Amino acid sequence: MGSWACSSAGLAMQQLLLVWLLAGVLALPADRVGPLQAAIGLPGVIIMLWGGANADRTDARAILTRVFGAAALVPFGLVLALELGGLNVWTVTAWGLGLSAALSFSSPAQQAVLNRIAGRDLQRGVTAATAISMFTYMIGLRVAGQLDSLGLRQVLLAQSLCLGAAALWIRRIGSQPVNDGEAGAPAWRRIVEGFRASYRQRPVFDAMTVNFVSSIFNAGAFFTVLPFIVLRVYDGDAELLSWLMILFFAGAVVSNLIMLRFMPFQQPGRWFVVLQLSRILVLFLIWIEPAWWLVVTASVAWGLNMGVTTTLARAIVQEAAEPQTRGRVLSVFGLGLLGAPLIGAIILGWIVEEYGALAGLVPGMAASVLLFTYSMAATGLWRYRSRS
Repeated sequence: MGSWACSSAGLAMQQLLLVWLLAGVLALPADRVGPLQAAIGLPGVIIMLWGGANADRTDARAILTRVFGAAALVPFGLVLALELGGLNVWTVTAWGLGLSAALSFSSPAQQAVLNRIAGRDLQRGVTAATAISMFTYMIGLRVAGQLDSLGLRQVLLAQSLCLGAAALWIRRIGSQPVNDGEAGAPAWRRIVEGFRASYRQRPVFDAMTVNFVSSIFNAGAFFTVLPFIVLRVYDGDAELLSWLMILFFAGAVVSNLIMLRFMPFQQPGRWFVVLQLSRILVLFLIWIEPAWWLVVTASVAWGLNMGVTTTLARAIVQEAAEPQTRGRVLSVFGLGLLGAPLIGAIILGWIVEEYGALAGLVPGMAASVLLFTYSMAATGLWRYRSRS
């Protein structure tokens, strides 16, 4: 949990800094910011699959120690660029690529370690990890939001400290067992088997499919559209964006803490399906361009919704996956979480530039209706029963 918390804070800083450096500091239009976000994140999609293949056959703790240690050095590259007067699209992209690669490779290993430690109490383990990581995510957003007052150098040094601390924390747990069943298999074959395992386990496939499509237009809206709404509609700055994102994740923390009280859920798929539909109201409230206090209220509600749906999707995948392929299945799940917002960034960035910032919320409302209908008519999520 300590390592998860520190790495989440570092990730939060990257996500806010990346979009604000591109849109707010370098003043790029939305139809350039979206593709750049996608280009920076795309290598991480491939690396995450590789990380999942390794998580099933090596000591995941050792992987995390090395990856977080290396990631802690990346922010110093952007600090050096600042000192030399070279803050531009290329140096920001290089910094973003380095951290995206490291954090993508580490994600399946983190999930695998959690699964082995939590045992049968997996729903609570996933929920507790999500709540803690989102709490420290808020701290990371708050630090990154002080970009104008603290300075970019100081924020980058704080990011490096967080990632270094994540490496030190993970070393405190014991060595993790290794799955030797496919020790001689090439990485590509283990990756392919991860996709096959995800497809043949119906609850896993259903949860992944719905979560992936939802993330294209909802996570995409949060990371690409919301900054432009703050910047263009409400004339805000990095600090205002950070506060709005903090309140979003505060809602997610609260929903996870509430879920801890009532877990384990015997039929988690029902909540997951119903909350797909409820997201329409949240996006509609922001879309009508209300007073700022209502935007804040809607952001908190959005976070409450996301906290439940993301946690339940992850819990369903982790408990339904076969133990021998769990790391690879989780890497495929992570591929959706990481890749969907990148697709959304390209689509929604174009919509924002062509039709205005608020128009970027419309696809999310339509997707919510379609996903609810699809979940009820074509999946077994409503009938899924937990093994916990």
